[in-house]
Amino acid sequence: MHVSLGTHVGGMEKLLVEFARYTDRDRFELTFVSLQERGDVARELEQQGCSVIDFHKRDGLSPGLVLRLANQFRELRVDVVHTHNTAAMFYGVPAAKLSGVKTVIHTRHGQRLGATKRQTAVFRWLAKGCNQVVSVCEDGARLTIDEGVDSRLVATICNGVDLSRFEFAGPRSNGSCLNGPVTMVARLSAEKDVPTLIRAMELAIRSAEGLKLRIIGDGPERVSLESLVKSLGMQNAVEFMGQRNDVAALLAEASVFVLPSLSEGISLTLLEAMARGLPVVATDVGGTPEVVIDGGTGFLVPAGDVASMADALVELHQNTGAAVEMGRQGRKRVEQHFTIQRMVRDYERLYRSETTL
Repeated sequence: MHVSLGTHVGGMEKLLVEFARYTDRDRFELTFVSLQERGDVARELEQQGCSVIDFHKRDGLSPGLVLRLANQFRELRVDVVHTHNTAAMFYGVPAAKLSGVKTVIHTRHGQRLGATKRQTAVFRWLAKGCNQVVSVCEDGARLTIDEGVDSRLVATICNGVDLSRFEFAGPRSNGSCLNGPVTMVARLSAEKDVPTLIRAMELAIRSAEGLKLRIIGDGPERVSLESLVKSLGMQNAVEFMGQRNDVAALLAEASVFVLPSLSEGISLTLLEAMARGLPVVATDVGGTPEVVIDGGTGFLVPAGDVASMADALVELHQNTGAAVEMGRQGRKRVEQHFTIQRMVRDYERLYRSETTL
């Protein structure tokens, strides 16, 4: 039983679909719980032959939800509860204990940016009810231990991407220079720090005329970001494309992938872009340095550093040969370390090691 807060489109939710696609159905029967009302991802899960149960949780605390979840676990005779991110952990772990589920796995997909001391104390207490607390990167595992979780409970399983759906394309170029758009794919929320990217683009355009930026995704910051673009007079250089279902095709049209985050686990869109063969400009935060080799598959820059990000974008725009080679090395790195098959197999081994399955 995979438990998540919701099933709306996002990086973690996309991974749920990959679990549905690649988990060994001869050994595991999957059911997905959405604590909130169902989103678009629920339909994809059902298309993979999985049941999705939604509990229509409203905002705020819902103590009764623990009992409802526990009853559901008992009814389905669940062997393993796998919670994703803190909200699911908050309800899923106590429910698993109440219902007698012996194996509880939790995955920390992000860095818990901005968590209060009280929230961290609750996270630490809930972790005691888990067989394993998994992070998607070594940086997240280190943070988990620093927050007081017993290191014996902490494991790392890196995210993965389906290479068959993100075939190698390389950066778009005309031979002498890159001529595809700089592309970002992300939820438009504060931790993605898109304003730094927009200001970096304004600076980069002064040296690399013709640079364009595509921002794919939606979120609470979109209106303010569009206002920033307008105030800088960059409407002709920046395109907001909203939520899209053709990300693989759009990445094939790009020349560079950029990730300006203030906090990051291991971004799925970063892995998808590297699988497509795009050189990367990304901030040196969280799990990103575990994926991007600075100077090898792209450039790492300090978070919030407009000038450094602009310099990296200009360098790639003006050095097509280096950009193409970085894209090749990025694809190779994903093939070696970040496939979805490897990720799912690692979780299956973890389930089996903690149960008699």
